Amino acid sequence: MHLTAASMQVSQQDFEKAQEQLKLLKKDPGNEVKLKLYALFKQATEGPCNSPKPGMLDFVKKAKWDAWKSLGSLPQDNAKQKYTELVSGLISAESSSQVPGAAAEEGRHDGYENIIVNTQNNITKITLNRPEMKNAISHEMYREIMKALEEAAKDDSTIVVITGNGDYYCSGNDLKNFTNIPADAMEKMAKEGEALDFVAHFIDFPKPLIAVVNGPAVGISVTLLGLFDLVYASDMATFHTPFSQLGQSPEGCSSYLFPKIMGAAKANEILLFNKKLTAAEACAHGLVTEVFPNRTFQKEVWARLKAYASLPKNSLAISKQLLRGVEKEKLHAVNSQECEVLKERWLSDECLNAVVAFFQRKSKL
Repeated sequence: MHLTAASMQVSQQDFEKAQEQLKLLKKDPGNEVKLKLYALFKQATEGPCNSPKPGMLDFVKKAKWDAWKSLGSLPQDNAKQKYTELVSGLISAESSSQVPGAAAEEGRHDGYENIIVNTQNNITKITLNRPEMKNAISHEMYREIMKALEEAAKDDSTIVVITGNGDYYCSGNDLKNFTNIPADAMEKMAKEGEALDFVAHFIDFPKPLIAVVNGPAVGISVTLLGLFDLVYASDMATFHTPFSQLGQSPEGCSSYLFPKIMGAAKANEILLFNKKLTAAEACAHGLVTEVFPNRTFQKEVWARLKAYASLPKNSLAISKQLLRGVEKEKLHAVNSQECEVLKERWLSDECLNAVVAFFQRKSKL
């Protein structure tokens, strides 16, 4: 009995230490991890959730309640243990990313939290770096990508590459962009024009821009591909634009470029009816330049990109302007029209209900 009490005391000490360690984390672990931490902490300190369920439109409180409720009758000591282990894992992961040589990656740019930017061998590489959220694009990430593109347009690199860290290339818009704001602020967000400005950065980008699609791509990360000059994909990649499922509409100039690239019938199937493409299908329909076996993907693609980056920089930029410049005015007009429709969609009950339904389905998984 004495040993049991002593071990419980140690567990309590570890639990309290984990709470202090959590405050020392420098990188935001992401909303899903924070919800787990919240739920485990509440379970450890208060036991099973007996609080009344928040209203359906109170997204933040409802997400917390769902996370806590999902733990059921998990004993408090077990919750303390799981909380401590989760914090320990986060600390270890952050420490390993800061070992000599990792943080000091050659050519790495400072000032980014959600992406990694480095310039080496005449290539500026922009890596979407929220792997715990499948590289979903938050408001902060939108701003960082735009900043990185602005800097890359002026630096000495020959080509610019965008890829993803982890198993996903990008899971599209972080739908918490729509839930972490008060209901009366939705209209303000819609009018700020972030999507308009974001897509414009791709339309106007002056250098060859290449997507290295290392895994599944969803939403805006797919629609933007029509604005890239080359798209290389792993055979593990998929391409999905579930706009109508979420009460939204196409963006990234895809309403114009997709029918032009792959024909109206296939574009309709993808943009209207949420058809998910394999990498091979996307390549067959012209959205992807070439597909590589996943086991050799990185090696083959980067060898090719290094060769491209050795070509004369000014010649490539001038040639891109000849190929792309003729349609810039049209693309900006399409972007403007798409964003006007999106603003209306974001403010519609149909879109709101679809997003609520998405989170309800997710909470049941």
